[in-house]
Amino acid sequence: MRMCSIASGSSGNCIYVGSNNTHLLVDTGISKKRIEEGLKALELKGEDLDGILITHEHSDHIQGLGVFSRKYEIPIYATPGTIMGIKSYSGLGKMPEGLYREIHADEPFELGDVTVKPFAISHDANEPSGYRLEQGGKSVAVATDLGKYDSYTVERLKNLDAVLLEANHDIHMLEVGGYPYYLKQRILGDRGHLSNELSGRLLCDILHDNLKHIVLGHLSKENNYAKLAYETVKLEVTLADNEYKGEDLDMFVANRDTVSDIITV
Repeated sequence: MRMCSIASGSSGNCIYVGSNNTHLLVDTGISKKRIEEGLKALELKGEDLDGILITHEHSDHIQGLGVFSRKYEIPIYATPGTIMGIKSYSGLGKMPEGLYREIHADEPFELGDVTVKPFAISHDANEPSGYRLEQGGKSVAVATDLGKYDSYTVERLKNLDAVLLEANHDIHMLEVGGYPYYLKQRILGDRGHLSNELSGRLLCDILHDNLKHIVLGHLSKENNYAKLAYETVKLEVTLADNEYKGEDLDMFVANRDTVSDIITV
């Protein structure tokens, strides 16, 4: 399996996950042109895709969906609540018939030779979900837009080979920054986003010897820095009561504007 961040950040998200035979996107929150450029780096075209998995209906996850889907008519997989939210998005435009495919948290389904396992996440959207994808004994997951996590989340992220995990904000930067009070409370709340510290603690709960690749994603442009997220998560792992040290991790931060290195497991 391969995983690659085409874009990841508070301004737009699009992640590729696939096998030799099945090619999927998780979210299309950037322009059609940028999606196509990202796929080109993977030596793929839009018509090669077998499906688009949508986590939730916020614009930074679906703003390119209408234009991209109209061109390539790729099936769109999302929960009923997310589909309802997508359809009410003002920037969507008229969609071809029959593209929406309803899925449900904790009900796995097959796309080609990839098993997709949606799981519920805590975020201020209709019915948001993260995704675990498995093929050939390997598994990767995309887990962003988590206001909080619990044992349910940890269970669904165990025994991964690679993970893209949210490290959205530095708490101090957010608290002293220029965001209005209500927005700060939303981000810090149980249906908001994971801080760098919480990202590190969640990572500690899912670390094991075969988790070879960790990508930190969905960073806030205003309330975080890539270096700060990276060092904070490393420090959380080092200080935790486990056998792992932050400097031993194969970890990098996904960029909001450029395609990441391709992870192969």
